[in-house]
Amino acid sequence: MADRGGVGEAAAVGASPASVPGLNPTLGWRKRLRAGLAGTGASLWFVAGLGLLYALRIPLRLCENLAAGTSSLISGLIFIFEWWYFHKHGTSFIEQVSVSHLQPLMGGTESSISEPGSPSRNRENETSRQNLSEQNVSGQARWLTPVIPAFWEAKAGGSRECKVWRNPLNLFRGAEYRRYTWVTGKEPLTYYDMNLSAQDHQTFFTCDTDFLRPSDTVMQKAWRERNPPARIKAAYQALELNNDCATAYVLLAEEEATTIVDAERLFKQALKAGETIYRQSQQCQHQSPQHEAQLRRDTNVLVYIKRRLAMCARKLGRIREAVKIMRDLMKEFPPLTMLNIHENLLESLLELQAYADVQAVLAKYDDISLPKSAAICYTAALLKTRTVSEKFSPETASRRGLSTAEINAVEAIHRAVEFNPHVPKYLLEMKSLILPPEHILKRGDSEAIAYAFFHLQHWKRIEGALNLLECTWEGTFHHVSVYPKKELPLFIHFTAGFCSSTAMIAILTHQFPEIMGIFAKAVLGLWCPQPWASSGFEENTQDLKSEDLGLSSG
Repeated sequence: MADRGGVGEAAAVGASPASVPGLNPTLGWRKRLRAGLAGTGASLWFVAGLGLLYALRIPLRLCENLAAGTSSLISGLIFIFEWWYFHKHGTSFIEQVSVSHLQPLMGGTESSISEPGSPSRNRENETSRQNLSEQNVSGQARWLTPVIPAFWEAKAGGSRECKVWRNPLNLFRGAEYRRYTWVTGKEPLTYYDMNLSAQDHQTFFTCDTDFLRPSDTVMQKAWRERNPPARIKAAYQALELNNDCATAYVLLAEEEATTIVDAERLFKQALKAGETIYRQSQQCQHQSPQHEAQLRRDTNVLVYIKRRLAMCARKLGRIREAVKIMRDLMKEFPPLTMLNIHENLLESLLELQAYADVQAVLAKYDDISLPKSAAICYTAALLKTRTVSEKFSPETASRRGLSTAEINAVEAIHRAVEFNPHVPKYLLEMKSLILPPEHILKRGDSEAIAYAFFHLQHWKRIEGALNLLECTWEGTFHHVSVYPKKELPLFIHFTAGFCSSTAMIAILTHQFPEIMGIFAKAVLGLWCPQPWASSGFEENTQDLKSEDLGLSSG
């Protein structure tokens, strides 16, 4: 009987799935579980740490930090690969893929990838501008085609608000931007901004007939120089060849003059030379396409000089003189409205507090067919705010409701903020102003800086205008991001947690199958107490079987 009992116990132990090497099989499941978990403390601490990180993911902003780190890692890997590819093959991998594979799919041509300053690119630009001119300008004004056809693109090709525009109120490099460098020791303009300006100057002040005049040939090289001293030296060389080189005076006025007075003096010399060259080009405009291209260039130079003279007068306090120059310029060259001279006029009229004239300008240029700007939208909002801001009170308005004039003002502010939501923070001085760039992105932060830099004083001058802007903006737009971040639903969080837990359990089961088996049996025993789920029940069952065997033998 004893032998039979020993055989039964051996069979019971061998049949037990919880048998673990190194553990006493006679111990209960609780002791065996405790003994097994003693050797997996590190794994449990690891699991507990993961659970703690998951619980604190929102306070610690782990998702945002992980996304930022991932983006930085990917950017670094791309940079290393690009450097390696360029070092080995002598060309950019990204550029190669763009030119060889992406551009044909997008309908590009090989000629469109030439360098911005190359003659072929300039000739192509001139041809495209001439075609646009013939389509949009009729009669004798055909040669008045703008050199940057953004206006015509906006009318013919839909909205082009995401392109880079030249800032109509850009500062003078020598007299204003360089002063900032003297004080702070920092460069106010980025290389990208200056490169865009260099492309504008080459397109604006050069043409295919420059080889006919040696001074223009020198200036064509001057606009391509990256070093400011080299550009200034080339301008003086052009003046030595031709004392009436208008573009040379323009370059010196922009970059060498250290005060607005000096810049105005040089621009007046440029105006005298530019008018002479312009009259000569007018007399030869119909002789050949080259003469028409030359007239276009000379027209652009003349318009640029007059516009900068108006800005000099504005900065020196001769505001009425500046307004007159701008009005005459807009009447004489109406197709050049894409240069946004009306924005310069709006700012000068606001300084004069000539609000009726401001409204007249807005009525002409605040049209659905013309490209919008922060200057137009926020100036329209300022005029409507001016009529109600002095007596406006949020408490009173909440009790009695808004009047018709207040509703119009609020709607105008809504329209302005919807066009560029970055402006209110600068007008309300929640963000610090910096010097405006030479180029702006419509509806972007750069446009907001350029607008607020010149128009903040006009908002401050009207009592209560900033208060109404703040109330309207805080109540409607303050908590609305330009790119709103959507909260993930609870189901997504649950699914992520469940999948992560399942993966972790699978890894632990693969590494420690015996211990996880004990752990699973313990959990099942606690949650679902069944007779077959307990190892103690199995031992009792084996004892009963032994007693039954003993009785049957007796």
